Amino acid sequence: MRIQHLPENNAGRIQPLLTRERAIELLKKYNKEPFHLQHGETVEAAMRYFARTLGYGAEVEFWGLVGLLHDLDYEMYPEEHCIKVQEIFEAENVDPEIERAVVSHCYGHGVDVKPEHEMERVLYAVDELTGLIGATALMRPSKSTLDMNVSSVRKKFKDRKFAAGCSRDIIQQGAEMLGWELEKLMEETIRAMQEMERGV
Repeated sequence: MRIQHLPENNAGRIQPLLTRERAIELLKKYNKEPFHLQHGETVEAAMRYFARTLGYGAEVEFWGLVGLLHDLDYEMYPEEHCIKVQEIFEAENVDPEIERAVVSHCYGHGVDVKPEHEMERVLYAVDELTGLIGATALMRPSKSTLDMNVSSVRKKFKDRKFAAGCSRDIIQQGAEMLGWELEKLMEETIRAMQEMERGV
């Protein structure tokens, strides 16, 4: 793997070689299920939100691309998730920084690349959480995040039978990696998804 560490602040002004248009092409090349396509775009929006709010404004595009492509190999190669993607990225000439960040979100689950940059820790934390928030929204009369609050998500978080595929342990570990209370992570991720729903 082409390990490429990122600077811990935005002084490096990461400018990815990959364009979003090319990233969408790749996403659709390896994913056909609407759910997987939508999940990629949801995590992209969340990552862009966090890049802005955490002071990485010069890296918004980069953070977004990482979110968009984080599950690129999951639909076709679920048993080799975050392993097969390394071959794909290298064959498709995707930035090694994107490769490292994407692979790190599987840390502890067949991958030993630990999330180190704040962006990698955010990805680790919000991936599963966006799924839980999305499932929670579908249970509401509005089918929307716009009228959602943290208490609604917290309640569903405690019910491990609800959206059981969304790992509560990973969400909790992600909050701890960031040094945040779980409620803060939930609140900010809800805001990110609300922005996406509003088309911000």
